[in-house]
Amino acid sequence: MKTSIDTLTYETVIGLEIHAQMKTQSKMFCPCPTQFGAEPNTQTCPVCIGMPGVLPVINKLALEFTIKTGLALGCRISAFSRFARKNYFYPDLPKGYQISQYELPICEGGFVMLNVDGKDRRINLTRIHMEEDAGKNIHEGAASHVDLNRAGVPLMEIVSEPDIRTPKEAAAYVRKIRSILRYLDVCDGNMEEGSLRCDANVSIRPLGQEALGVKTEIKNINSFKFIEKALEYEIERQRRVLKEGGRIIQETRLWNTSAGITESMRSKEEAHDYRYFPEPDLVPLVVDERWLSEMKKAIPELPDDKIQKFIGQFKLPPYDADLLASERQTAAWFEEAVSLGANPKDVSNWMMGELMRLLNETGIDIEQSPVKPAHLCGLITLVSDGTINLKIAKTVFEDMFKTGKTAGELVKEKGLVQISDIGELEKTVEAVIAENPNETNRYKAGETKLTGFFVGEVMKKTKGKANPKAVNEILRRLLG
Repeated sequence: MKTSIDTLTYETVIGLEIHAQMKTQSKMFCPCPTQFGAEPNTQTCPVCIGMPGVLPVINKLALEFTIKTGLALGCRISAFSRFARKNYFYPDLPKGYQISQYELPICEGGFVMLNVDGKDRRINLTRIHMEEDAGKNIHEGAASHVDLNRAGVPLMEIVSEPDIRTPKEAAAYVRKIRSILRYLDVCDGNMEEGSLRCDANVSIRPLGQEALGVKTEIKNINSFKFIEKALEYEIERQRRVLKEGGRIIQETRLWNTSAGITESMRSKEEAHDYRYFPEPDLVPLVVDERWLSEMKKAIPELPDDKIQKFIGQFKLPPYDADLLASERQTAAWFEEAVSLGANPKDVSNWMMGELMRLLNETGIDIEQSPVKPAHLCGLITLVSDGTINLKIAKTVFEDMFKTGKTAGELVKEKGLVQISDIGELEKTVEAVIAENPNETNRYKAGETKLTGFFVGEVMKKTKGKANPKAVNEILRRLLG
């Protein structure tokens, strides 16, 4: 008996290809600069625009960056690899082929560990290979132009196995790869500028079936949000096609951000369509053990190591640890503050709250923050020793961010020292009780939630300087 399409439960299968531009000063096979945003076609030479008779020269730093990435992701580094020509014809590819790697890539295997919704997931890698980027087509009304500044910029292509099952996992995977690349300082990860972008291969199959369904490819997705939205739309589109009795066509599609849909671009090429063959102008790459050993020593502490350190050594909750370890500079800022003697959880709270808020509002990176780790330590000390209360501390932190001054300087300038004298506070509390007889009677009748009202009135009278702990103790004593 044939199973109805309506009764089938489908499983999604996703594989991702991440294209990461490397942070080299020159291109993959020529000395042209790689700076983003230059005037069109000003960063080109006969090599990267494909003039006859020119010869490519491998960028050694790009090779080192790729090997370091492979080591960080647990790949096998090939002792022998080589480049290949990938032939296709497009206006932004001046040579009519792209120098890439095919049957002998520099890195094979490897994996990334994710934790999504509390579940650990291992996403295996197929390979990492080097290639040169293409140029960029610019469409303005009825006219189209080609900017070849990007042509020849070094790229790493990081290819996953089809191990990803949900759009949320896909976005988490790209975030994790981006974090690792930025820790290694091999790619700036700027998705808006296109230095990190993603192609997604997605198919669906009946749950329990081993054979893969027909896949479609979504090209050049450049944000975490769009990765999720594009995959969600495409999965639902494929389900709808099958439900209506149609069939999935293997094709390349584009994500239309304004319409929120994927649109057909062209039929999907197979490897044989590119007519790969070994690049005749470049010798094979040989990586010796001594060089490999030197690069292994250069691998820094990576995000997963930081997370375990922050949880184990500094007793942070997993959420805090994950957030603070996501960026190398953020982790370094946190560790510096803790090394100066501040309580790790206090540092974490201030960083995830006030500091991140102000950095986001002003659009600056943590390295340029006017508040330095030592400044935060000074503020935390003033709170812990009772000099100022937490409410005043938040105001002081904003002033620190605006002026670059220390907490001590600002507290002294503005006379913000907390009032902790019990006699002085008792007089203020007694005055507040006398001025609010209705609330006092209600409190004594059992409405103890009015404590917050009385504390607020005391704070008004003292302009926020009263020690809240002392005020609460006095209120309990005077009100019974």
